[in-house]
Amino acid sequence: MDAAPAVLQPVRCGWVNAENALYVRYHDEEWGVPKTSDRAFFEKLILEGFQSGLSWITILRKRENFRAAFDGFDPEKVARYDVAKVAALSGDAGIVRHRGKIEAAIANARACLDLQQSQSLASFFWGFVDGTAIQNRFTAISEVPAQTPLSAAISKELKRRGFRFCGPTTVYSLMQATGLVNDHITSCHCHDPCAALGRPEILA
Repeated sequence: MDAAPAVLQPVRCGWVNAENALYVRYHDEEWGVPKTSDRAFFEKLILEGFQSGLSWITILRKRENFRAAFDGFDPEKVARYDVAKVAALSGDAGIVRHRGKIEAAIANARACLDLQQSQSLASFFWGFVDGTAIQNRFTAISEVPAQTPLSAAISKELKRRGFRFCGPTTVYSLMQATGLVNDHITSCHCHDPCAALGRPEILA
């Protein structure tokens, strides 16, 4: 019997492990797609903070556990976490048990609620790019920066507002993940579809 013909895989960004279905799905369906809700931005802010010093696949594998542990990333609920909750989370093997990052997530929830007194979290981030995603045209993953002057500026403003674990590199990762910047390489099958979504309607 003849072997079944190999299924050609679409071209993807070089950081994707094509053998890992979780990674492929994240790249193909989420990364670089413009996000417009506060909940999506808050989740990415918290997860990117936890990812600091770790691989993103580690966070991806634990994401559902994070969502359960942090009440679906509802900032109003997270902001009310007390010492007992911090201790419980610090002992939760389903997430990254880093007390400093857990406490930062709570501080970020409180900072988010303060920000929402005047504007949505989504509009805060999209305001830095005038509501239109930055469209890069990198041809290789080696061209993609780890941070930019804009991510440094956003990081500075976040810290001024009381957010934590939000350095320029973490912020740039958030920008890529939430579609504020399209860093899919030009040959990637996701580049053009993400570019077409570059000016989303921002939801409060």
